[in-house]
Amino acid sequence: MVVDGENGPGTLGNRLNWLRAGVLGANDGIVSTAGIVIGVAGATTDRVTILVSGLAGLVAGALSMAGGEYTSVHTQRDTEASLVDAERRELAEDPGAAEEELARNYAAKGLSESTARAVARELSQGDPLRAHAELEFGLDPEELTNPWQAALSSFVSFTCGALLPLLTIGFLPPDVRVIGCALAVVAALAITGYTSARLGGTRTLPAMLRIMGVGVATMAVTYTVGTAFGVATG
Repeated sequence: MVVDGENGPGTLGNRLNWLRAGVLGANDGIVSTAGIVIGVAGATTDRVTILVSGLAGLVAGALSMAGGEYTSVHTQRDTEASLVDAERRELAEDPGAAEEELARNYAAKGLSESTARAVARELSQGDPLRAHAELEFGLDPEELTNPWQAALSSFVSFTCGALLPLLTIGFLPPDVRVIGCALAVVAALAITGYTSARLGGTRTLPAMLRIMGVGVATMAVTYTVGTAFGVATG
């Protein structure tokens, strides 16, 4: 039973993925909350109405993100636990075959046959389950993916992102609150786009332009809808 563990939990790639998820969570918080508060600002100048709408969007979005992340990562954890349990059964049923498999895996990674057998023998005398899980799946049997940690990370990153447009539009004077909030959001999106591109090893400018374009389009549409609604009910 061999699975490439290069990008499994505990690797640098996995940690970068978690960091990218945090950046994207903050981006979602920025864009969705900005869309709400600017849309409501298009319909009314009442500060309390705008802030309550934005706060409701923040809470709903953060809980939704956290719940979705918890469900997704819990499924991943169940899969990881299933792989570890299967490896544990293999070791219990035929430890000799498991050691041979471990030696073959190390040989496939470039070790000589004698060295691979020596490494497999020594690891099997210590903690064979950890040795197999780390080599074959990139897993630490004692540190499987934590869905609660993922949910909390998503909740916090979304909330932090959402606070920017909420506080900006809440404290600016009525005559500049929409444009001021929009400029702050575009600047923040430029930063998140740059950060996500650097973490992913891609070109920064296209990533920044894409994420800024989505944010601007979202705010433009919601403001137009809010303005139309405000005129219709005025």
